[in-house]
Amino acid sequence: MSSESPETRPPAHSLNEPDTKISAKEIFGLDRDMQIPAFSQNSEYVPDRDDHYVFDHDTTLAILAGFAFNRRVMIQGYHGTGKSTHIEQVAARLNWPCIRVNLDSHISRIDLIGKDSIVLRDGKQVTEFREGILPWALQNPVALVFDEYDAGRADVMFVIQRVLEIEGKLTLLDTNRIIRPHPAFRLFSTANTIGLGDTTGLYHGTQQINQGQMDRWSIVATLNYLPHDLECAIIMAKAKAAKNPLKKTEAEAMVHLAALTRQGFIAGDISTVMSPRTVITWAENAHILGDNKLAFCLSFLNKCDEMERPIIAEYYQRCFGAELLAESTDI
Repeated sequence: MSSESPETRPPAHSLNEPDTKISAKEIFGLDRDMQIPAFSQNSEYVPDRDDHYVFDHDTTLAILAGFAFNRRVMIQGYHGTGKSTHIEQVAARLNWPCIRVNLDSHISRIDLIGKDSIVLRDGKQVTEFREGILPWALQNPVALVFDEYDAGRADVMFVIQRVLEIEGKLTLLDTNRIIRPHPAFRLFSTANTIGLGDTTGLYHGTQQINQGQMDRWSIVATLNYLPHDLECAIIMAKAKAAKNPLKKTEAEAMVHLAALTRQGFIAGDISTVMSPRTVITWAENAHILGDNKLAFCLSFLNKCDEMERPIIAEYYQRCFGAELLAESTDI
């Protein structure tokens, strides 16, 4: 996010509204004849396009519905499944400006709404209200993405609740203004839980979300761990983009091992799981270090409880036919 204030920040797009349409079938490979509004020109706020990105069908359809019909879309799922990236890559193909805001515990109401600041005017110090990211985004053709939505503070969540309605207006009490959303403003969020709190122990800091607020999200999609073949395709695509000569059999073994850790977590055997992001990191480190076993230790094993490492070593042996703990894992 730019460090410039909204007053000095350039417009999100030189075009005020989408001026073209793209086919969901041609661009995203969906089995729908949807025509999605898009911009013909790029801008500095449009995410970089990843031509190797692999789209999940249902999640992509939900995000496209958000862009095309101004629906409020929440993407829920485990960490590392690419929830935020999914939104960004859709936006990149639409040339739609996209801004991500991480709702960690340090984000306050002032950060979103704005605050009074001392500025120089004609050589004199005067106090002016500086708008935050939310009023700025509302007034521009921007897709605003709230990451870690279920970790937001209560006072912040109630500020966001004001704009969750499709015609949601934002009242700025500091300036006695009512801001009406731009026709091309879109709102998305990502969350590890579904607003009911964390029952797994994986996501400390998350909390229950007011059900009145959850009801205002018109589409809630789930993006969890992908089918084996699709996850392998993603790993291979990432490796190809990084010019990593990863063999398909090796990628399949990596994904199989990740699936075993997820099954072990569900069964209560281990307390740490491998996300798709971890598998990608493992493949990247293996390419950098030239050693698959060492890369696995550095990417995942050393993050695990020492009491659980023999179980994970067994998973590795089943997938790669090699002993893992014969050498030191404290690397």
